[in-house]
Amino acid sequence: MYARLMKGKREHLVLAGLLKKLAPKVGAHVLLEPEWRIAGQIQYKDGSNRYFRYNTLDLNPVGASDIAKDKDYANFFMARMGYPTVRGKSFFSGEWCEAIGSRRDAKAGYAYAQKLGFPLIVKPNSGTQGTDVSLVHTKQEFFRAMKQVFKHDRVALVQKRVAGKDYRIVVLDKEIISAYERIPLNVIGDGRSTIKQLLAKKARGFVASSRDTRINLKNPRITAKLKHQGLSLTHVPRADERVYLLDNANLSTGGDAVDVTEEIHPKFKKLAIKLTKDMGLRLCGVDLMVDGDIREKPEKYSILEINAAPGLDHYVKTGKAQQKIVEDLYLKVLKSLAR
Repeated sequence: MYARLMKGKREHLVLAGLLKKLAPKVGAHVLLEPEWRIAGQIQYKDGSNRYFRYNTLDLNPVGASDIAKDKDYANFFMARMGYPTVRGKSFFSGEWCEAIGSRRDAKAGYAYAQKLGFPLIVKPNSGTQGTDVSLVHTKQEFFRAMKQVFKHDRVALVQKRVAGKDYRIVVLDKEIISAYERIPLNVIGDGRSTIKQLLAKKARGFVASSRDTRINLKNPRITAKLKHQGLSLTHVPRADERVYLLDNANLSTGGDAVDVTEEIHPKFKKLAIKLTKDMGLRLCGVDLMVDGDIREKPEKYSILEINAAPGLDHYVKTGKAQQKIVEDLYLKVLKSLAR
């Protein structure tokens, strides 16, 4: 838990640093609470104040933000409005089942999983950054994943697996700020090095680029992913062979970003903007799984989830163009907060 809090604090400091840097451009000043430096006040020259805590800005309505944080509720409302969401259901820890009088525990979750069919996704209902998200293939993996989720969340989602390319579109006030494909953690072989050596090299590259991503070589999800491919950390991939090490594509777990902001199809733009508005948000990260390409007209796709506080701290480290996109975003956020 302490490690999670410290990671959240580091990510917040990226945002706080950007806001402090950009605030003078709109005649504002950022005051950070000095002891923990996780909460801040944006002071505007007209005397008005706005606030932020971690990555949550004083921009989206509280109710809409809370719904977005709860994946199960968000999926319910999106589905009722006709958006293609991922089929799934929520299940509860033993303690929470007892507290609310429900029988939807892990065993009930497994019965539902059998109906959905393996492999499928198990993830926390309120988690972020891909933490504790698992693709499970067997009964043993299912209960192990549920146990891991319940260490940090009392609600777990069991969802059908959907295939395709994973994209995030960031919307602010009816405008597409950025769009990028998210590629899961992977290594590319050189014909000499083991997967473990290639992964260690990649981790050093993250440190050198100041990207706040720490790769845990003992992560059981990496071991499981390799096992299902008939591989291990000691395997030596062929030259130019790409080996995927995780199923989720979050940048915070080591995924790569391919920017498509200027190439996204207009109908996907319209979709993301409309969804953001329909969910009562001004700033939103829309996560899509597209069976095809986001540059082409939408045909088969699913809304994975929405995020009312889309962290861009990893994205900003992927290149100078991305850094400018993020700075432009937060400059627009500062101007929007003033209104």
